[in-house]
Amino acid sequence: MSLDPQQRPVAGILWMLATGLCFVVVTGIVRHLGTGLPAAQSAFIRFVYGIVFLAPTLIPVLRRGLPTGVWPLVLGRGALHVAAVTLWFFAMARIPIAEVTAIGYLNPIVVTAGAALFLGEQLALRRLTAIAVALLGALVVLRPGLREIAPGHLSQLGAAVCFGCSYLFAKRLSALVGPGTLVALLSLTVTAGLAPFAIAVWVPPSLDQLLWLGLVALFATLGHYTMARAFAAAPLTVTQPVTFLQLVWAALLGWAVFGETVDPYVFLGGGMIISAITYITWREAKTKRRALTPPPEAAKL
Repeated sequence: MSLDPQQRPVAGILWMLATGLCFVVVTGIVRHLGTGLPAAQSAFIRFVYGIVFLAPTLIPVLRRGLPTGVWPLVLGRGALHVAAVTLWFFAMARIPIAEVTAIGYLNPIVVTAGAALFLGEQLALRRLTAIAVALLGALVVLRPGLREIAPGHLSQLGAAVCFGCSYLFAKRLSALVGPGTLVALLSLTVTAGLAPFAIAVWVPPSLDQLLWLGLVALFATLGHYTMARAFAAAPLTVTQPVTFLQLVWAALLGWAVFGETVDPYVFLGGGMIISAITYITWREAKTKRRALTPPPEAAKL
């Protein structure tokens, strides 16, 4: 039964809640696996599962071929995503789940800044202020000088930058190929790109580890599906604020399952970043621009 148009914002919020839960499950599983497998190998196995899930889409794409000039963009995006997912897996196994989630909120800020630098987007003073607020929020989360900045923190910052740049490539590609083709090609190029790094550090995985990584791929795929349903049901200005709840769930999961401390500074900094993203999204909608700023989930695994 179709929803009444007035109910669609509610549907969008519900779909986005489901999206947040799916990605929190993903982070929880990767945190549970810890450092038992090298980051590149874990990411490779996860994307091999993705190839299997996406085979019905990928095979027709490869048979049809791609428009001229698309492959350099596809390979560039794949290289950025290889770096991003490797850094993310490394960070996820070493720092609290809530901190990974909060720092990951910077992805859309990287996209906004990158669009100005590389795509000719204009940055008005209010958008620059929003970016500054988001960066200040990141400093609140990290608190350099007040505590040790671990390699996991730097790794997640690198992942945020790489995911954001990957999204810029995706925006260019979206004008040339369909969304299903985009996802399938990303899975193919990332799997191929991760393969040599995974082989170089290969550790024989246990059946238990393989099953857990299969669940990572399953919930990540499900999360992207529910996110697409959220986008179809309601505008980003409605669904964007809901993403903050993912930080709440991540903190609760870290506390209840892994004994991680609930850090109020992580909530404060994460809230500042999400507020900045929401403002930028609202401004794009108000000025009727073609939306460029993605939600934080758009760069997920």
